[in-house]
Amino acid sequence: MRIAWITDPHLNHVSPDRWDQWCDRIASMQPDALLITGDISEGDDVELQLRRTAERFAVPLYFVLGNHDFYQSSIAQTRQNVIAASRDHNALNYLTDRGPVALADGVYLVGEDGWGDATVGNYDESFIRLNDFKLIDDFREISDDRWKAKLQQLGADSAARLQVKLNAVPRNATQILVATHVPPFRESCWYEGKTTDDHWAPFFVCGEVGRTLMEFCQRRVDCQTTVICGHTHHDGIATLRENLIVHTGSAVYGAPDVEAVIEVTANELHIAGHRR
Repeated sequence: MRIAWITDPHLNHVSPDRWDQWCDRIASMQPDALLITGDISEGDDVELQLRRTAERFAVPLYFVLGNHDFYQSSIAQTRQNVIAASRDHNALNYLTDRGPVALADGVYLVGEDGWGDATVGNYDESFIRLNDFKLIDDFREISDDRWKAKLQQLGADSAARLQVKLNAVPRNATQILVATHVPPFRESCWYEGKTTDDHWAPFFVCGEVGRTLMEFCQRRVDCQTTVICGHTHHDGIATLRENLIVHTGSAVYGAPDVEAVIEVTANELHIAGHRR
């Protein structure tokens, strides 16, 4: 099985010509499935872009959502719309809304949106303020002194959902592929070849998801866990444990690409072509 991994395509910024080029590049790889790790578009456009992509390729499309996907809307409303679209279109698979997916004997896929959850770095002294706070209803409609608690709650909710999914993976699994948007560890939050500092980490690392992954991998030493994520628009690979590795993908606004091809066979998973 060959899976084309795409991250942060921001399709609302893509011209018709670039869209066609992107589709041609994907088609040339002859994938059996597509996997998008968030920031597909913005607001109501997410559903349209998902349907458009699914209809272009006659293969399953697995995905999670990123923070930009909730712009000009609320988190709950966007998720509700995407879940409805996934129920209506057989090719669409919103991983945050479903349990483990068997890709091959012993190989399973799980996914969760994640969120920069203010648990890593120094939120209180950070000078960073993302557009999330202006463009997502959940933040725009509350006072700024409540933003930190909201970020932490979103991270905790993501971690709780992920834990349920990981616990549902059969005991005979030898490989787990975890798709998420936000890097789950400081070590996997890349920018221009370096990892994040305390100012950016609160918004670019989902510490609660990282904690859940670490605890799971400590219990399941017999199982290799590979995480793929995006959000930073810069690529890198971080090995957290012998059985836990994180691939962070890159992106350029207006020029979507394929980050890598994930090759899956019985009890084996290999990410081919990742740049670092």
